Amino acid sequence: MNQTSTNKMRRRSFITNLALGGVGASLAMAASARAAGGGGLTKGDAAILRFLAAAELLEADLWQQYAELANNNPAYANALLQIDPDMLSYIQQNTNDEFSHQAFLNDFLISQHLEPVDLDPFRNLPSSQATGAEQIGRLTNLMHLNVDTSWYTRYRSPGNPDFGDSFGQVATIVNRPAIPLHDGYTANQIQAIANTAAYHFGQVEQGGTGLYPELSLRVTSLDVLRVVTNIGPSEAWHLAIWDDTAGEIPAVNSGDGLIFQAPPLPTIVFPTPCTFVSPNLPRCAVVRPTSDALNGPIAFTKAAIQSGLFVGQSSGFFTALNKLATQAEAAQRQI
Repeated sequence: MNQTSTNKMRRRSFITNLALGGVGASLAMAASARAAGGGGLTKGDAAILRFLAAAELLEADLWQQYAELANNNPAYANALLQIDPDMLSYIQQNTNDEFSHQAFLNDFLISQHLEPVDLDPFRNLPSSQATGAEQIGRLTNLMHLNVDTSWYTRYRSPGNPDFGDSFGQVATIVNRPAIPLHDGYTANQIQAIANTAAYHFGQVEQGGTGLYPELSLRVTSLDVLRVVTNIGPSEAWHLAIWDDTAGEIPAVNSGDGLIFQAPPLPTIVFPTPCTFVSPNLPRCAVVRPTSDALNGPIAFTKAAIQSGLFVGQSSGFFTALNKLATQAEAAQRQI
């Protein structure tokens, strides 16, 4: 094994140990106090859980598509492996985690005598026609993505969106597929598709990484707080891996207008300390943004819609999703 591979393994081992420590600390918060309301929970707590269940259902759907093609499309798999030799395993593990999240959250709702979230009526989007894709209805669309790559520069900057800072794009990815739509791409074209996916992985997981701690501030029940503060760190764990692999994305020109350069600052994989809470306090390495306006359920939903993730969905889907977001946004901690 060469020195680069050894360093990479050590670095990821450190990431794993750090994440496990955070989860362990959160588990210490277990309690059983109940707030007044249906199912023993406040209306706000129920709304938070239902929105998170919907978000995890959507994540599970998109990750399933990535896993199908990573596992069963040789050309796509090879392009992903050009980014990182562990890419296929990471995709499958991330997929498994999201399925566990959505199943747990819905079953937790049922255990509290509350209605689970069912998005099956909206599984009407088409599948890829490339080798390896199951021909089933989808909730999400990975064929027309607008990928916001600014998350990569944000976490390598001392700036914080909560204080008005903005961050540049690493690549301009507008209306592009992150999975092969068919077979027969050139080597450069399929690599550009894989690169798009690699940046999208980070965009998706940084959204969840910020959403869970933001919603934890609104929770009343300690049981619900336990759920939110223990699922949230696993989203950050995902982001840490995709942040690391994004630094390895190879330069390529798709030949039809999409150009990737080697990412800047690839050796920086942990959040750079930034302004937090007050500009009068020392910079601190944290998740960012943290404000309701930038990272609450409505902002999360708006960003997902703008990314093209739901191109082709029905008006009924958008109505249902926005209603769940609005209800979660209205949740307030009750003392």
